[in-house]
Amino acid sequence: MTSRETSNQRARRRFVDAGLGFGMLRFGGPLVAGMVLHTLFNLVDMFMISRLPGSSAALAALGLCDMVAAVATILSNGVATAAVALITRHVGSGYLTGVRRATYQSLLLVAWLSLAFGLLGVFGSDFVVRNVMFAKGDTADVAVAYLRVILGGSFSIFLLLHLTAVLRALGHAKTATALLVSGNALNLLLNVLFIYGDGPAPDVFAWGAPVARALGIPRLEVVGAAYATILARSVPVVVGLVLLARRRGGPRFHPLYLRPNLTVLRSLVRIGWPASVQLVLRVSSILFFIALINAEYTSVADQSALTAYSICLRLETMALFVGMGWGAAASSYVGANLGAGRTRRAKHAGYVAAAYNLAMMLALGALYIRYSDAILGFFDSSPSVLAIGHEYLTIVAFSYAFLGVGVVLSQAMTGAGATLSSLVLDTLTLGGVILPAAYVVAATLDLPRESLFWVIALGNVGSALVYALYYGTGAFLRKQVA
Repeated sequence: MTSRETSNQRARRRFVDAGLGFGMLRFGGPLVAGMVLHTLFNLVDMFMISRLPGSSAALAALGLCDMVAAVATILSNGVATAAVALITRHVGSGYLTGVRRATYQSLLLVAWLSLAFGLLGVFGSDFVVRNVMFAKGDTADVAVAYLRVILGGSFSIFLLLHLTAVLRALGHAKTATALLVSGNALNLLLNVLFIYGDGPAPDVFAWGAPVARALGIPRLEVVGAAYATILARSVPVVVGLVLLARRRGGPRFHPLYLRPNLTVLRSLVRIGWPASVQLVLRVSSILFFIALINAEYTSVADQSALTAYSICLRLETMALFVGMGWGAAASSYVGANLGAGRTRRAKHAGYVAAAYNLAMMLALGALYIRYSDAILGFFDSSPSVLAIGHEYLTIVAFSYAFLGVGVVLSQAMTGAGATLSSLVLDTLTLGGVILPAAYVVAATLDLPRESLFWVIALGNVGSALVYALYYGTGAFLRKQVA
């Protein structure tokens, strides 16, 4: 290595030539840490909103708006997935012009998407909340105000997630993690000021009132959370754009690369749409389980099963995000090594990342089971909720390790551009087996809820086995991305 080695050359050396085991740990570790901290900050956000007067309507509005915003983010994520596949392939082959084209054409496409959803947020939030989501009363009023800001400023989350994906594809995992974590930390600080203003707040956030008063920030409550989020994401976006454009040997900015290139844009759409549909399928499956539990295992007088499952879903999100962190590392390694013509190393990278995830998730599953009452009780200490939550975690928690393996191998395949293969596998396992089995167990046979929990656990295991078998064939390695 010389002092004149460019960032692009360093990335190629890291992905293609360095030791795979330690290299994956060094590259993937920061990504996983960033994902974990991201989920923790989100939990703190929910805690802060829950401490407002009349928080029930606010929390319901946030849940509704999160689902709407998720649709927008899913579409943006598809572009990011495609960009990573193209960029890493060009990094591996040393084709710098291809790196720059893929980087800035994908940013251009994300900017167009953010503009479309921003206009929808500003002018269509009332229609979406009241006529599409059928929200009513105070919940609808809060949701409209919140969605107008959070969707109107969707450029911030679109660009932040895309920039971190691009930086990861260029080998800058620590920079990507730093941007994501700093944005979430800033969001926490701004939340205190914008949600509570100079009014009453929980003791731990009491320092915010004099600061808000000095800065003239009013108490905005739920809408304040939206403004805080937009501002907190925008700062790392600006920093990320500057870093991206100034990387020596990397995708330095030139207006030429922002001129629409139909060939690159078609490749981004072709690779990206299956990844977006796959996420929609996974979100829909979660909604399906919620509907089943609500219909079959709750009553007007007893919502304990739904409450317990909702809390466990938050814990499941932690497991899923850890898998996504290792999967992100795997996708970068796979794409770069395929670009360098090192097919065997590309395939092995997915196995290494999956192994790291398996070890972490087995440990996390053990912690969830051992300390289930304490963890569940942080959200709801009702005996019935604790009992059902413990029952769920005892059956399902260890299967998170297999859920993560499936996520990692799926993302490793997307690094090769094989997004359609991942979509087909998810459609066959979720739509063809797991969801029908859940419906039969809960709605047709009227079996106890433990049976539904076993379907979820065995579904996680079965899905991982399907991915492992297909991944082992190496068919995805022959995917052409350009």
